[in-house]
Amino acid sequence: MITWDRLRVFAVVAEHGSVGGAAAALHITGPAVTQQLRRLEREAGTRLVEPDGRGIRLTAAGHVLAGHAASIAGAVADAERDLAALQDEVAGPLRIGSVASALRALLPEVLGALAAEHPRLIPTVQDGEVVDLLPALRSRDLDAVLLESWTHHPARLPPGVRVTTLVTEPVLLAVPQGHRVADRDPAPLGELAGEVWASSPAGTEPYEALVQLLRANDVEPEIRYLFADFTTQLALVRAGLAVAVVPGVAVTPPPDGVRFLSCTPAIGRSLVLATREQDAALPPLRALGTALRTAAGRAVAAAPDPGSGSGGRDRDTDTDTARIRPAAPGPSG
Repeated sequence: MITWDRLRVFAVVAEHGSVGGAAAALHITGPAVTQQLRRLEREAGTRLVEPDGRGIRLTAAGHVLAGHAASIAGAVADAERDLAALQDEVAGPLRIGSVASALRALLPEVLGALAAEHPRLIPTVQDGEVVDLLPALRSRDLDAVLLESWTHHPARLPPGVRVTTLVTEPVLLAVPQGHRVADRDPAPLGELAGEVWASSPAGTEPYEALVQLLRANDVEPEIRYLFADFTTQLALVRAGLAVAVVPGVAVTPPPDGVRFLSCTPAIGRSLVLATREQDAALPPLRALGTALRTAAGRAVAAAPDPGSGSGGRDRDTDTDTARIRPAAPGPSG
């Protein structure tokens, strides 16, 4: 008899097109995936995968079973959603992943609001980068991901993920007091050749957005300092060791000795809540979205004004909304 546990593993293998991809998505070892495949083949009485170079591919029987496995996985997800919606109660576990820049600015207020309004909800939070958090969302290891999307490097989203934009804010150029562009607002990025930069780690949205933006303005960036935490980046700016581009939400309250300037061309960042498409209407996720929108609005209002190092904002945001693009489809069997 075919069991759901093994069929679930096979469905992930079919989706990712490899044992290694399935193992990463399921957070188990490759040999464990292979063992489940072999047992499923014995239960099914036929070969489901076959060697293909250094990888594998589905047999004809494998393709047939993969279709049924995907349907069953969808039915299980529908059943979980419908059972949760029966009570329409904001309760139970809620596993949240977030990029570091949003954690300090938003999550304390959000978690406090959820605890006060929904005492039966049990949120847990882990930080990470989008490249790791979105696969965890798809594999159901997370229920929601708070991520960022920059105008010059929109977030790439896999199929089956729904996003809600919480807030869009300008990204500011941070320079030391007395810097040669400190009194120019907006500051032309094309005149920053030769500057040393602090940024987030290579491969992250802020890093890639910065590189693309500067190269588009004929500046080859010299990025010497890589920190996920914008506060650490600003410590280097304050010391006169680097310049940086930072979203205002991430630097409240602003440090002394740093000037925040708008940029030419303008840069924007959106904070976005990502959920699985079929789960977006669940009561805990709706409650999370409401709390995040409220906190994000307050954080943007308290962010530094361009042309100063002080907090507070009373103006409209005219930066274009940071776009979000779908990810290219993954390998198929």
